[in-house]
Amino acid sequence: MAIGKKSTIELKTAEQFQLMKEAGLILSAALDTAVAAAAVGVSTSELDALFAAELAKAGAKSNFLGYYGYPATICTSVNEQVVHGIPTDRKLEDGDLVSIDGGAIIGGWHADSARTVIVGNADPADVELSKATEAAMWNGIAAMATASKVGEVGDAIDDFVTGKYGTKFGIIEDYTGHGIGSAMHMEPDVLNYRSKHRGPKLRPGMALAIEPILVRGDIASRTLADDWTVVTEDGQRAAHWEHSVAVHDGGIWVLTAPDGGAAKLSALGVTPAPLP
Repeated sequence: MAIGKKSTIELKTAEQFQLMKEAGLILSAALDTAVAAAAVGVSTSELDALFAAELAKAGAKSNFLGYYGYPATICTSVNEQVVHGIPTDRKLEDGDLVSIDGGAIIGGWHADSARTVIVGNADPADVELSKATEAAMWNGIAAMATASKVGEVGDAIDDFVTGKYGTKFGIIEDYTGHGIGSAMHMEPDVLNYRSKHRGPKLRPGMALAIEPILVRGDIASRTLADDWTVVTEDGQRAAHWEHSVAVHDGGIWVLTAPDGGAAKLSALGVTPAPLP
């Protein structure tokens, strides 16, 4: 932070975190529905309709629909699409890899989460890509339990990916995690790779969306003519996983996981602390 510049990082109260948790659990259930429905012959617009119906049933609003003119409640990024894929009448085919990214708002407070699913008969290389991306996300989340600076999250993600897979997968650098709370995208940016930039101090009251995106090829990407859909330049496939995570006085809690992240974090030596 430049000298004299006031930080705009938002610190949440316990009551505000509870609203974010409510939004996160509704979002998790809506993503469950969309992921379960992803099958050969189903269109991505049908997945969007199912997700939207789940939000409406729970009394939540979408934070994607209308965001800078975005026309849907989820992003459905298929195969070489990295992020921000717009749902269409395109029907999913056997072996398609689909990243489903969505969000929800309750009482003005936001949640954001993404998962990758493979339709029909999966290419083992795609399975490995998705599993590596999900594990990278959990390693980044686990780092939040002990990190002093936000940049340590990117260190943990990068160290896991390069330590286990070497150069097999690329880590997308143009799209990062972010702060979240009274808006979907807030300060600070959360890098998914090692950098000299350490970022701000990680403090109770902060909430971060941790979302690595890995690719099977080169990390270069471009945006299509719809001004939203980002694809890999080399046509190789991408996977995207994301959770929203709260930092409070007792520790961390994954707002978009029903168990707060306990099942996945336990294997990494971290026990999430329930919100006060």
